[in-house]
Amino acid sequence: MILKEILKRKSVRSYLDRPVEDEKLSEVLEAGRLAPSASNIQPWKFIVVKDKKRREKLAIACKNQKFVGEVPVIIAACIVSKGYNMGGWYDSAVLDIGIAFDHMTLQAVHLGLGTCWIGAFKENEVKKILKIPDEIRVAALLTLGYPKDPSMVKKNRKPIEEIVSYKKYT
Repeated sequence: MILKEILKRKSVRSYLDRPVEDEKLSEVLEAGRLAPSASNIQPWKFIVVKDKKRREKLAIACKNQKFVGEVPVIIAACIVSKGYNMGGWYDSAVLDIGIAFDHMTLQAVHLGLGTCWIGAFKENEVKKILKIPDEIRVAALLTLGYPKDPSMVKKNRKPIEEIVSYKKYT
């Protein structure tokens, strides 16, 4: 049941010094590729970074988050096209990438891997490090590796009654 992976998923900031096997990395990327996107636009491109020097530079660009440089794999999610106009008021591209990253994080948990979604970064520095063209936007980065502590954490979430209404907004 997928709820098992949802319950086990957590933000991992401490990883084992162990490479991620190419087969597992491919499965994580495939989960992202298969994710739904509004109007099936798939406005993304994922850049996989494994080399240590580049990861260390990205750690600095991610506001000096040291663990980013120590993880074996970093995946940068880029917006390469406009998304779908959702509800007449927003572009779906960032949401679409969020769905793809969510698929990736759950597949990673299923494979015994951990992830951390990185939103604190200096886009211009990330673009320079990864040679991303000016017109392309960086939406987020995802760390991927074997967690030092694979134990589950208690999820602090609002009760279902507080976040769900039936028939009308209450």
